[in-house]
Parts: sequence; structure tokens; C-alpha cells
Amino acid sequence: MSAPATERPLRSAAATRLVSLDVFRGATMALMILVNTAGGWPQVFSQLRHASWNGWTLTDTVFPSFLWITGVAMTLSFARRRERGGGRGQLLVHTLRRAAVLFVLGLIVYEYPYFDLKHLRMPGVLQRIAVCYFLGATLFLYCSRRALVWWTTGLLAVYWLLVKVAPVPGYGAGILNSPEGSLPQYLDLLTMRGFLMSPRWDPEGILSTLPALASTLLGILAGYLLRSKREPVEKAAWLFTAGNTLIVAGAVVNIWLPINKNLWSSSFTLLMAGISTCAFAFCYWLLDAQGRGRSLTRPFAIFGMNAIAIYVIAELGDTTLAVIKVGGVSLNRVLFAQYTAAFGGKFDSLLWGVSFDAVMFAIAWVMYRRKWFIKV
Repeated sequence: MSAPATERPLRSAAATRLVSLDVFRGATMALMILVNTAGGWPQVFSQLRHASWNGWTLTDTVFPSFLWITGVAMTLSFARRRERGGGRGQLLVHTLRRAAVLFVLGLIVYEYPYFDLKHLRMPGVLQRIAVCYFLGATLFLYCSRRALVWWTTGLLAVYWLLVKVAPVPGYGAGILNSPEGSLPQYLDLLTMRGFLMSPRWDPEGILSTLPALASTLLGILAGYLLRSKREPVEKAAWLFTAGNTLIVAGAVVNIWLPINKNLWSSSFTLLMAGISTCAFAFCYWLLDAQGRGRSLTRPFAIFGMNAIAIYVIAELGDTTLAVIKVGGVSLNRVLFAQYTAAFGGKFDSLLWGVSFDAVMFAIAWVMYRRKWFIKV
């Protein structure tokens, strides 16, 4: 008996791509939308906010997971392209073009709808993904696996050393208890003053892109394991082992360099890569190695097939609701007040975020049904 029509496209996609990767990407995207569109910011569950400085929350796992996923996906897709005869130069041009599109999309997301170029925010989420994607792809294409390990280790060690011992004029070295006086802030103000998220700080600045690139490289190394000839269950076991090793390493480094998403500290990089590796290992073991749970996780897989497109739509949609005024009040405040009055406080805020997520899934589902898979 043939599969229902609604199932055939996803199963066809699974034949050429890992279902687990789409599911993990989609789950990460759903969480990103949830934490970015909370209804009442004064009252939000603490795990749906970024850590104020040191430490981490569930929200802090989102961005590094995307960079890790970028590395895994790159390893698999580039391997297929090389098998079809694609040369390194051709792949590098493709990578540069895609990175440029991502970077421009990032600028549009932050500047919409006013596009005030005098206060353009140069760093950002998509901008960092673009830079890490291009640099990670370049290293992947021209370096051996062993060299990638050394690059990853070197990036984390050099960043650790710089933020601890490099002196900042007027402050000294090793200021890590706030943005003010830290080396990442100093370099950003030196090179991009006036083009940051706030006048004196941006969490996606220049120097912290070094450990963020290491996040991508750790995903590439996981991709190498997935491409190996080991049995799927064995791959899952090795992923679990590697993930837990990274978590322990992050906890150890935290003793000397605190886990901090804003600084993207080396301990944060290791911990988040470990969490991503373990979470993906479970998805891979369940969905690809065991072949179970695909129907239950189908919504996440559909999300994951158009992740960048849905992210852009969600960001632009949320901004649109905020800038449209009804009686002097932003439309999202009006809708929030009318739609979520059942529970009060944090649960109303959560309900708004879940509802926005549901609308974005409806868009992703329509795109999936119509086979609109937007490749950036």
C-alpha cells in the first residue's frame, strides 16, 4: 500500500537528508520564535529570557544550536556536491553568495521598517551566521579533519587568552563582569561605534565571532562522524559521548572563564556544543537509527525545511505588529491584551508566544504542502 499523499514529500526528503537534522533545526526554530515573541516582557518565565550576564538559560541554547546545525548541514551538503563533481572553487563561490544573502537579510530584519542607515546595526544573528558559515566552509574545504580540530582548539584558546590578558585602555585586562571595559566591547567601539545594537554594546560583535566560529566547526566535526561508515546506533553512541565530554569541558573551563552568552565565552561554546550534540544524538538515534517518532515530530521537520525563511517572516511579522498603532498603542499590545487575559502574568505571555509560533507553523505548513523550499 502506498503512503498517503501528505506523507510522501517528507519521506522523499528523508531519503536524501537526515530527518533528525530537519527536526532538530525545526525545534530550535520553534524555540527561537517562542522566546523572541513573548507577549508581556515585564512578566516572562526566566527560562524564556537570556541570562542577564554570567550563566545560561534555555533561551541561550538557541543561537549556538543554529551555528552547530550550520556546521553539520554544511558537511553533509558539501559532500553530496563534491560527489556530483563540484570543485572547491565552485563551492566557495556558492558559499560566498549565500553568506552575502544571509548578511543582507540580517540587515533588513534589524532595519525594517524605517531603514535608518545612519543607525544601521552591522552585527546581528543572521550576520554572524553568515560570517561563521563562510569562514567555516572555507576551513572545511581546504583543511583536513585534524586541522579542523586544531583550528577549533586554537580559536577557543586564543579568545580565552585575549579576553583575560589583553589590556583595555583605561580599564586594564580581564574585565569580564560587565560589557564596560571588556576587550570585545573595546574593539567594537573602536571599529563600529554608532552601528551597534546599543550605543556601547553588541552581543554579536567582532571578537566573539571567533568562538562562535568554533561552534560551527564543532558542528562540522559532528558531521564528519555522521558521514562515517559506522552503524547508525554506533554513531549515536559516539555523539552522546562527544556531547557529554564537551559539557564536562565547558563546566571545567567555567571555573576560570565564566559561561556567558553575551561574550560567547569559550566555556559557553563548549557547553552549548555539548548540549546540541547530545540533543541531536537523541533525535538521530530515535528518528534515523530506530525509524521511530517521525509522525510525532513531523511539525518540527516541516519547520526545519524552511528555517531561515520562517525566521525572517517571524521577525518582520513581529516588528510589523509592534509598529502599527491602534489608538496610540502598538497592535501587538492591543492583541495581547484582548487575546490573553485568562491566566495573568507569565502564562499569558507564554500563550501569546505559543500562538505566534502556531501562526508561523501554519505558514511553514503551507510552504511545505506547496513544495516551496526556499534556499538562501
